[in-house]
Amino acid sequence: MKVLKQIQARTKAPKGLKVLQTLIQITLEPRDNGEKGGKVQPARMPESRMSVRDSSAVGRFHGATASNGQAVLEKEPASKEVKEEGFCRRWFQKACPCCCRRQSTSYDITNEKDVDVTKNGEKLTPILERSQTHPEDRELEELSLIVRSVDLLSLKSGQNRREHHTDRYQSDELIIRRGQTFQMELNLSRPFNINTDKLYLDLKTGLLPLVSKGTHVIVPLVEELQDLCWEAKIVEQNSNWVKLSVNSPANAIVGKYKLSVTTHCPKRESVTTHDPEKDIYILFNPWCEEDTVYMEKDEEKEEYVLNDTGRIYYGTEKQIGARTWNFGQFHEGILEACLYVLEKSEVPPSGRGDPVNMVRVISAMINSPDDHGVLEGNWSGNYAGGTPPTAWSGSVDILKKYHREGGVPVKYGQCWVFSGVTTTVMRCLGIPTRSVTNFQSAHDTDVSLTIDVYFDENLEPINDLNSDSVWNFHVWNDCWMARPDLPPAMGGWQAVDSTPQETSQGTFRCGPASITGVRMGQVYLMHDTPFVFAEVNSDKVYWQRNLDGTFSQIHLEKNAVGHCISTKAVGSNERVDITDLYKHPEGSEEERIAVETACRYGTKPYVYGSPTAEDVNLEVKLEGEGPRMGSDARLEICVKNQSAEPRSAILHSKVAVIYYTGVLKDTVKSERFPVELMPNEGSFRTISNPALTHSLFVDWFSEKVIDWVLPYQDYQNQLVDQAALMLTLSGRVSETKQVLASQTIFRLRTPDISIQPLGEAYVGKEASAKLTFTNPLPCTLHNVVLRVEGLGLRNLHPITVGDVGKHSTVTVTEHFIPSLAGTRKLVASLDCKELTQVHGVADIVVHESL
Repeated sequence: MKVLKQIQARTKAPKGLKVLQTLIQITLEPRDNGEKGGKVQPARMPESRMSVRDSSAVGRFHGATASNGQAVLEKEPASKEVKEEGFCRRWFQKACPCCCRRQSTSYDITNEKDVDVTKNGEKLTPILERSQTHPEDRELEELSLIVRSVDLLSLKSGQNRREHHTDRYQSDELIIRRGQTFQMELNLSRPFNINTDKLYLDLKTGLLPLVSKGTHVIVPLVEELQDLCWEAKIVEQNSNWVKLSVNSPANAIVGKYKLSVTTHCPKRESVTTHDPEKDIYILFNPWCEEDTVYMEKDEEKEEYVLNDTGRIYYGTEKQIGARTWNFGQFHEGILEACLYVLEKSEVPPSGRGDPVNMVRVISAMINSPDDHGVLEGNWSGNYAGGTPPTAWSGSVDILKKYHREGGVPVKYGQCWVFSGVTTTVMRCLGIPTRSVTNFQSAHDTDVSLTIDVYFDENLEPINDLNSDSVWNFHVWNDCWMARPDLPPAMGGWQAVDSTPQETSQGTFRCGPASITGVRMGQVYLMHDTPFVFAEVNSDKVYWQRNLDGTFSQIHLEKNAVGHCISTKAVGSNERVDITDLYKHPEGSEEERIAVETACRYGTKPYVYGSPTAEDVNLEVKLEGEGPRMGSDARLEICVKNQSAEPRSAILHSKVAVIYYTGVLKDTVKSERFPVELMPNEGSFRTISNPALTHSLFVDWFSEKVIDWVLPYQDYQNQLVDQAALMLTLSGRVSETKQVLASQTIFRLRTPDISIQPLGEAYVGKEASAKLTFTNPLPCTLHNVVLRVEGLGLRNLHPITVGDVGKHSTVTVTEHFIPSLAGTRKLVASLDCKELTQVHGVADIVVHESL
């Protein structure tokens, strides 16, 4: 009955059970051959269906024998009976091809005309010659395209896993990273015809996959991979085997995908879908420049993504202890456990492509107060019913226990355990992460950005009000990513804290907070920057209650928190101090500016007072179109005094290389210099300092212009793609305590490729253009390649130029045959290691052929 239901579901055949049972008996059931003893023999394959070259039929079917390498057919009943039986079987094969298959594949690969067949001593043509098959059968074979199997090439030692840096995961599933191509092989029922057949991949993740949400992905076949999108290309084809190269975008959703392969055949609308047993796991990709978690240095990726053990620091700033922690992100079952954590969060899969969102989800799910996350915190000292936090030495048992028990929080954890598990989950999913320990770590409970200590009239502590605290040490995490949601230069390391201390948007979580923003006191930036700032750089303020119930500030203690911020060094077990990433040197003017700037956004902005006046303006100006590559970069820093009194300040300048994603690379140069401003009715004054690469002068209106210079030698080996730099200025006006601050991003302009058409251009006739480029650098460009293309003019054509000497000019003549009339654009770009972002374009007017 199960077979009958399958047949009814696939065809429009009559539903009468007698008819279907008869057909099944004809094709499938054994028969009594009438021999003595009533032995049941297998049903005889109808003559119209048995290839005489089918060696497997010998000894299995009545009438199939072999003699001297020739197959001989016994005499059969009348042809009418054979035809009727053949028709029934043919109908049943159409209705359910999976239940009625040929006994051998030799028919598909052998020319039947080469076989001698005899009957009663006469030479015959075989009934099942390919040229004599029934028309409906031949059409079925020619048009059907079925996916027989899919090989995801997922072995740990295979090319996919090695190229995607996932060969360490203890699993034979296909684990890949987004923004990078991978391969798979398909076994089809017949050779794939690129001209008439169609094939595409279906990838689905989540419970309700939708194309509009990116959780249902349709991957088409293309002739050439263009990157930055889902697409597939046939790279090898051997008979029925097809090898695909599949590309995923750098912002693809991270998670587990179900794969289907769908084929369309010519002249038929039927679709055959194959669902392989294995799933595809897609992770973040720190090796892909377009991924927001991209990390440049290989040794850092090895440490912060691929290292499965680490060091976590504890104790006090004067007695720092260290313990080894087994992160175990590649251990068997951990990837599934990490994805289970995401599923428990009930956050839609559509949000799992953004690392900022993912980090907030993970930060919330590692603790358990409000969402039944992985770990239950316990600081009571009573750990009955669970494991003491000090007994854990790794994350594997914790995550596997949480997964195995269906999401019951594991008992118990404290800050270093929360941090260790967070590192495991982040690294497992592909986000570069490290555990960080802050000694003398503040816990600000009222967003004042200070640690407040209250006394009564007799200087006795008021315990009910003293809710702020300073921990001997506290462990959290740094994770690496660009922050396109924040102003430039806020990418890079982001602080994330999974220990449940304070809620963020109603949930116990913290981060990601830009460490650069923390350092500069820009606490208005998302997410939870005020809390992290207070942990590392808040002042301790002492208050005494007055007789009227109000409080007065009686003491301010600086340098009270944020000492010896530590993490494991790259490539070794040494401790490295990263305090300077979180804050300026304690007591420096930059550090004080950051503290006072931050506190203005807290609940007690009056602690440091406000500037008595804000009458000094700071501005950075570019000359013309800006600095050019290969020359000294020059900017003008304009400081103007709008008051009737003299003003003075110390300006701090720092210029750093910046990626287009807003992540800072390296600091190129730092300076500090004094600025003296006369009143707005003051006289002309000039200041010079031979030690500085700038000169100062004041015009009649008290606007001081500082000619700021960055020599080419300082930046020549520091630049990255887009050739961008950021100049940061900060300072304080001595007389009014006004804070001066400015950030300016500027690009070093590269030369253009000059393209000059030579003569007239006509459709179908060869035309030419002259391309000219001058090397702007005082050094040789190596392995230069010009890439030329133009819609309607020519396909992409790389031209190998080779080495170009310093300040040398190269001229190349490009020939092409236009295919479209009208005004077309010929585009050229230059590719070499030393110089990027060099382009050129020219309009080519193409006339119709004469």
